[in-house]
Amino acid sequence: MEQAELRAWEHKCIQEETPWCTAACPIHVDAREFCSLMAQRRWDKAWALLARTMPLPGVLARMCGGTCESACIRAQAGGAVGVSRLERFCADNSTHLPPPRPLPSRNKSVAVMGGGMTGLCAAWEMARRGFDVTLLCDAVGVGLRDLPDTVLPAGVLDREIASLRAMGVVIETGVQLSRSLIESLLEEKDAVFIDGNTVSEAGMLGEPDELTLGTRLAGLFASPADNAPPEFQAAAARRAANSVERFTQGVSMVSGRELEGPYQTRLFTSLTTVEPVAPVQGSSGWSEADARDEARRCLQCECMECVNVCEYLKHYKQYPKVYARRIYNNASIVMGTRQANTMINSCMLCGLCQAVCPEDFSMADLCLEARRSMVELGTMPPSTHEFALRDMAFANGDSCALARHAPAEDSSDYLFFPGCQLTASDPDGVHAAYADLRARLGRVGLMLRCCGAPAHWAGRQSLADQSLSILKGEWEQLGSPRIIAACPTCLKTLRQWLPDAEIVSHWSALRAMGLPGGARADGGTLTVGDPCSARHDTMLREDVRTLLDRLGVDTVEPELNGELAQCCGFGGLLAEANPELGQAVAQRRADELTKDFVTYCVMCRDRIARMGKRALHLYDLLYPGDGEPGSRPAPGYSDRRENRTRLCERLLRELWNTDQAEAEPHEAVQVAFTDEAARLMENRRILRSDVQKVLYHATRTGAQFVHDETDRLLASWRPSTVAYWVEYEPQNDGFMVHRAWCHRMRVRGGQS
Repeated sequence: MEQAELRAWEHKCIQEETPWCTAACPIHVDAREFCSLMAQRRWDKAWALLARTMPLPGVLARMCGGTCESACIRAQAGGAVGVSRLERFCADNSTHLPPPRPLPSRNKSVAVMGGGMTGLCAAWEMARRGFDVTLLCDAVGVGLRDLPDTVLPAGVLDREIASLRAMGVVIETGVQLSRSLIESLLEEKDAVFIDGNTVSEAGMLGEPDELTLGTRLAGLFASPADNAPPEFQAAAARRAANSVERFTQGVSMVSGRELEGPYQTRLFTSLTTVEPVAPVQGSSGWSEADARDEARRCLQCECMECVNVCEYLKHYKQYPKVYARRIYNNASIVMGTRQANTMINSCMLCGLCQAVCPEDFSMADLCLEARRSMVELGTMPPSTHEFALRDMAFANGDSCALARHAPAEDSSDYLFFPGCQLTASDPDGVHAAYADLRARLGRVGLMLRCCGAPAHWAGRQSLADQSLSILKGEWEQLGSPRIIAACPTCLKTLRQWLPDAEIVSHWSALRAMGLPGGARADGGTLTVGDPCSARHDTMLREDVRTLLDRLGVDTVEPELNGELAQCCGFGGLLAEANPELGQAVAQRRADELTKDFVTYCVMCRDRIARMGKRALHLYDLLYPGDGEPGSRPAPGYSDRRENRTRLCERLLRELWNTDQAEAEPHEAVQVAFTDEAARLMENRRILRSDVQKVLYHATRTGAQFVHDETDRLLASWRPSTVAYWVEYEPQNDGFMVHRAWCHRMRVRGGQS
């Protein structure tokens, strides 16, 4: 990722955008943080925040007209937060602070002409920046000294004037300002600023430039004579200070000044769940409790739309802009760290973040691009997706893959593509579905294999392309029939990579044909759960609901469904890269269910079932077996492989009168597992066949250890890149396994 590309990614995330109140404020007071401190009754901290931002804070905090309130998002839910009243309360109830310490002297002198609000603020702003400031005026505080105590209490203005002097400002009063004085000051000083509201001579110079406040004379700046509200006069003073600084430095007077004064912000804050709360009343003044309660009305505006709905983003406690920077650093600077690698590989690639983001920020695109880059650079940890890719290879291997015309047919009008996960979870349902399609559509071929999604998710695009090329070749050999896909992920993948193919979902076909014989409703009400792969497939979602309606099922919709469907934790290979987070994702989705669950993605069904919820796949209602729908357990990794293999054997034997290739020698090893061993194997992705290979090798070679105390045996075998260890004991004609583990180390000497 180049720097320009990183900037583009960062720009899409609006979480760090300025709140509307601050953007609308002419001098950009951080009203959000101010309200947060006031809500905690931390008056002095809140005052310190104002004093850092405001010139003449004792005056301006009491006179501010509350421009920010016109942009307050809370106005749409009860009324804008009374920030101006909070500022006045804070000024009246906080400890006075000494004036700010100016920056080191620039050795540049500036004359400020006029003792009104704008002139005093300009002197303050320029003195803070290290300029040697002389304030020339007829009288200090023009227009301010006449204000009643209810607006500006006695002594406040004098205290701020004393602060100006403490900051090094030289104040000369009784000065009669004239054109000749201006010209002489321009010769003596590096720059001159005129307060247009209090110096009539400013008008003879023409209207100042709106952006720079510059006049026809170089080095002379002036504010317009507009008698604007105090906060806008303070903003004009700050704009003048910025211009003087640029002028004395000899840099551009116009570039990069878009955010001076009020501006529009891109920050989005949802009010969907915000309850309207009216402003705190009290015309005679607020108590501390009143001020606290009014400050609590502040929504603390932020976006966080994606973080609020995604367990992955929430887990890493940041937002996409930060993740973009981490990913860039990981790839460009440190060349891979465990923490960053895990974060990149934990994204489910489901697209929910993009669906809710006002700016269409896609963590899926960002993380997938990073994965591909890591694969190309050789920085992707080999173990991250190894099991999933091995499982994909197994699904595409000789014992599971199949591509044939229907029995006794030499061509196909349709091709049933159930997908590798449906065959792994519900082989009986797939068998029944294929029989139903043949009975009602006639010449329906069958293809059993993986669509290549795991390789795509792993960032191994060359492997995905290779798998899809084989799939395409087999499809073309069958005459390029119309594909009927049962898995939403397969449907999405095949449509993307086989653009010339006519592909429909099994649910669309059933909607057109009608329910199969033997279909039955489970009764009651079910929560229908859309898989994330169906997010942009409106027709697919409608087909499923039509079938459920025909089955007589009453359905309820979870809050995050349809276009906002949550991933179950299988997508993007999250469960492989970060099992604990994958568990949390599935648990979150399960916890939000109020009724039994029905879906048309078998991985959603299985993962929700593992969370202890009653969950059904649509096949459980359309092609029910003898047991109660929903009672089918979620199979483990070993059983999933076994199911694929047995389904392929059954179909070959029953439909095509063909026997599969002879079993591997290790498959004859009889093995049983303790509950602890079964749990460890599932967590560590160790298959029954892996254990059988170890035991077969041990019995054939005698390479095994004996535990002196338990007499249990210990053996290992390294069939490829992973070494497997098994602790076991003989039992009848087979073995009882007590423990199993694996690693990628090579043990020298004695390692078989």
